[in-house]
Amino acid sequence: MTTFKERTQALLRSTPLRLALALVLLFAFVSLLSLGASYLVIRDSFSKTMETDLRQDLAGFQAAPSAGAVAQLIAAEAAVTDPERRILSYLTADGKYYGNAMIARSSEGFGVLSFPDGENLPEGPYLALTANLYGGQLTVANSRSQIEDLEELFLYILLLSVLPTTAIALAAGLIISRRSGRRIEAVGQTLKQLTHGDLSARVKNTAGREDDLSSIAEQVDRMAAAQQSSVNALRQVSADIAHDLKTPIQRVAVLLNRARELPNLPDKLETILDEAGQETTGIVATFQSLLQIAQIEGGSPKNRFQPVDLGALAATFVEVYEPSADESNHRIESDLPGQGTAIVSGEKGLLGQVLANLIENALRHTPTGSAIRVAVQASHSRIELTVADNGPGIPVEERENVLRRLYRLERSRTTSGNGLGLSLVSVIADLHDAKLELGSNNPGLLIKLTFPKASNAPG
Repeated sequence: MTTFKERTQALLRSTPLRLALALVLLFAFVSLLSLGASYLVIRDSFSKTMETDLRQDLAGFQAAPSAGAVAQLIAAEAAVTDPERRILSYLTADGKYYGNAMIARSSEGFGVLSFPDGENLPEGPYLALTANLYGGQLTVANSRSQIEDLEELFLYILLLSVLPTTAIALAAGLIISRRSGRRIEAVGQTLKQLTHGDLSARVKNTAGREDDLSSIAEQVDRMAAAQQSSVNALRQVSADIAHDLKTPIQRVAVLLNRARELPNLPDKLETILDEAGQETTGIVATFQSLLQIAQIEGGSPKNRFQPVDLGALAATFVEVYEPSADESNHRIESDLPGQGTAIVSGEKGLLGQVLANLIENALRHTPTGSAIRVAVQASHSRIELTVADNGPGIPVEERENVLRRLYRLERSRTTSGNGLGLSLVSVIADLHDAKLELGSNNPGLLIKLTFPKASNAPG
């Protein structure tokens, strides 16, 4: 059973969620870009409007015929104008002040020095224009508070519109991506089952949905149905061939046995009959291995999977092959973990056949006096089985070829075997989701199989 963390990681890796996140981020970026551009345009428009109004006001005061008239206009309008919104100031040539605030010019620009009646200085910037008029200094300034209010307005729009909309879009994208992700996962699980040989697996549950995922699911189901039909036909043909060849091969073996039992056989003929019997036995073994490979590739043994202690199984086969190793002057060494620490999910008979094939290959293809080492190592998430020897090894360029059926190295053609040992090991490894690696033992051959640890295994 998958944990919440595993489900979350799987969801984050899913293409629909990544597409949804990309679209939401694009929407948020475009919205922020549009909002920022709108703010800049409106702020610029406000500033230009304020400047135009100031120029018109300044032009109106400049139209007054004398300094006294300007002072009267300034005094009259200042009496009804809030200085926090608009400042009017006129400093005459003789030093008299009129307006609602005293403004003086400094090296840093214009600044408000004081207000009449001891009022506090206003906060915030102003947009001001000044002109020399009749020997005095006339200043008109409008507060920029409207522009600051505009900033707050756009901030509220961001907080109350763009962010909630982005959050809603993100939530909707998450829901939609999860629904699409479940459908993609269903297709993936079906393909995985088909890969493992369960040709009855189907996606299903796509009726009424007219989209590309439904089309893909239907194509997968059609492909699976066609493959199941072809495999069933092939299996039937294989069964018929097996049945038809079984009897003739058995008859040949019986006839050879009867011929060997005849009295007064010449020595040469007896030798020929013995060799023919061995060849017949080899034909049967090759035929059975090919049928077993076809059966394993069909995936049917996966239904019999159960927890298997690979360390204990390896110990059994090391013990079984020690007498054969002693007879051929070989030495088998082992490095195996404690019982119950190297649990894999698999079919015990097939895993035993892997060990048997690897040990037999090492015994067959290494010179007398060679050492063969069988080791099993368990980690948190995987189990490694290695079989190493100090024989001639396999050249790097040949390591892929020896996994092909019936392929034999040139130097191995004089030894017994049918070229199916490592092919069978490769097929069984694939069935168990194990990684098969052929490397060098410096000198010799090192074969390593890495199995996923059983989900219910301790540790």
